[in-house]
Amino acid sequence: MKLYRLLTEDDTSAFCHKVTDALNKGWALHGDPSYAFDATKGVMRCAQAVVKEVEGTYTPDIKLGAQ
Repeated sequence: MKLYRLLTEDDTSAFCHKVTDALNKGWALHGDPSYAFDATKGVMRCAQAVVKEVEGTYTPDIKLGAQ
């Protein structure tokens, strides 16, 4: 099955570490990153979709971050 996650974080090194961690766990980038201004917090936010092929059958209770 193919899994999908959307990683988000403030535009800091924490976002890069989150994406790097996912890549090192076998996830692959899917599309371009996105950036948007969070007016409530007054910061830029980043988002990057990632996908991964794994064995099994999808159910909504799968913990995607644990894959």
